[in-house]
Amino acid sequence: MPFMGAVAARDPAVRVRHSGTSLAVPDASLAYRWTNVLLDTAAVDVRQYGARPTVLARAMGIVVSAMYEAWAAYDDSAQGAWFGTRLKRPASERNRSNQEEAISYAVAHALRDVYPESGSAISAALLDFGYDPDGAIPNAVTPAGIGTLIGETITGECHRDGANQLGDEPGSSGNAYSDYTQYNPVNPPDRILHPDRWQPITFRFPDGSTRAPGFLTPHWYRVNTFALTSSDQFRAPPPPLVGSNELLAEVQQVLDFNAGLTNEQKAIVEFMRDGPGSTGQSGHWLRFAQDVSRRDRNGLDDDVKLFFSVGMAAHDAFIAAWDTKRHYDSARPWTLVRHYFADQTIRGWGGPGRGTIELPGSEWYPYSPYEFVSPPFPGYVSGHSAVSACCAEVLRLVTGDDEFGAELTRIPGEITEPEALGEEVRMVLPTFTATADMAGISRIYGGYHIEADNREGLLMGRRVAAVVHDRAQELFGV
Repeated sequence: MPFMGAVAARDPAVRVRHSGTSLAVPDASLAYRWTNVLLDTAAVDVRQYGARPTVLARAMGIVVSAMYEAWAAYDDSAQGAWFGTRLKRPASERNRSNQEEAISYAVAHALRDVYPESGSAISAALLDFGYDPDGAIPNAVTPAGIGTLIGETITGECHRDGANQLGDEPGSSGNAYSDYTQYNPVNPPDRILHPDRWQPITFRFPDGSTRAPGFLTPHWYRVNTFALTSSDQFRAPPPPLVGSNELLAEVQQVLDFNAGLTNEQKAIVEFMRDGPGSTGQSGHWLRFAQDVSRRDRNGLDDDVKLFFSVGMAAHDAFIAAWDTKRHYDSARPWTLVRHYFADQTIRGWGGPGRGTIELPGSEWYPYSPYEFVSPPFPGYVSGHSAVSACCAEVLRLVTGDDEFGAELTRIPGEITEPEALGEEVRMVLPTFTATADMAGISRIYGGYHIEADNREGLLMGRRVAAVVHDRAQELFGV
C-alpha cells in the first residue's frame, strides 16, 4: 500500500519538465526547498573534492533522515528510525509551524556536519526560511531544540557507522573517508597482471599532469545500513571471467556501441553521467523525486516521506553494490578491451572531435573526458544500475504507479566533446523502470561497464528496494 495520496488526484495530462538544477517552485514544501539546499551544497562538495558517489549518498541519507526524524516527532502515526516515539510531542503541539521549525534545525545541523565548508550557505538558508542560525540549544521540548537534538544525535552516531568520516578509524590514513581495510589493487595502471581484476586507470588533465586514482572507499561494505540485514544480503553471483564466451561477447558489445554511438546514445551517456557538479546517482534520483513532487503537487508530509524513501534507497544500494565490487574486484572494459584486443586494429571513438576511427586495441577509449576516463572502482556490479533500479522501484512503490512522464532536452557532446556538438536530442522518461534501465544501458554505451555489471546491478537494486520500502512503511505507520 503506497503512503502517498497524490496518485488518485494526478492529472494524467501533466508531464514533468525535468531540470538537473534547483528550481524555485511557488508553494513548494519546506522539505522540497531544503532538498534544493542539500543538492546545491552537494554540488559544491563535488567541485571541491571530485565525484565521490558513496560519500554523497551517505551524506544525503543522513540529511533526509534528520528531516524525517524531526517531521515524525510532530506526526500522529509515524515513528522515528533513530528515536522511535521518544520525541513524540503532545497532540496540542503537533502543528505545521512547530514541525517545520524542527525540520529546519535538524536538517541544518546535519548539513553542517557532512558539509562543514558550506556552513555560511547553510546559515543563510536558515535565515531565508525565517530561522535564527544561532538560535537552537538541543533539548526534547522546543521545536528548535528537538531539531538540533536530532541532528546532533544522528550525525554523532554516524561518525562511527563505518564510513570513516572523521578519518580516525584504526588503519586509515587519517583523511576523511579513507580506507582502513588495506585494499591494494592486483594490477598497476600500466600493466595487466590479472585481466579479471580491477586496474587503476590514468587520467590526463589539461595542464599535462596525470593521475591514476585508487579504489574509492573500498571499505564501504562496512557502513551501517538502513534496511539491509548486512551488506552482502543481496551479493551478486560471480561475474563472467576471461575464457568464457559470455565475457568475450559482452566486451564485443561494448566495442560495437563505442564505434557507432548515435547522438541519442551520447546524450543518454552524458545525462546519466550527470556531468560537472554532479551530485551522483543519489542526487540524480532525488531530483527525479522532486519532479514527482511537482507533478503530484505534494505537500510537506508526502515530500518528507518521498525524499526519505529515495535517499535511504540510494544509501543502502550503494552499500550493497560496494560489497559486490569489493568481493569480486572485477575489471572494467578499459582493461578487458586491452586484454582481448591489445594487438588488433579495432574501430572505436577516437577522442573529442575525431569521431569513429581505426586504432589499436591498446589505445581504445571510453566515451568520456580524458580527465575522468572511468569511475575509480571495480566494475561488477554497476553502481548506476543498482542505485537507479533501487530508487526507481521505491518511487514506483511509493506512488503506486510506474508512470513518470519526465521530458528533457540534451545537446550531445556538451560534456565529452564540446567542439563537436550534435543536434539537440529530446529525451522522454516514460516510467521509473525505463529510466533505471536507461541509466544502466548508458554505462555500456559509454564504455564503463559490460552487460553483466548492468544486469546484476539492476536485479540487486530492485531487491534492495523491496526491503527499504518495507522498512520505511513500518516507520510511517502504514
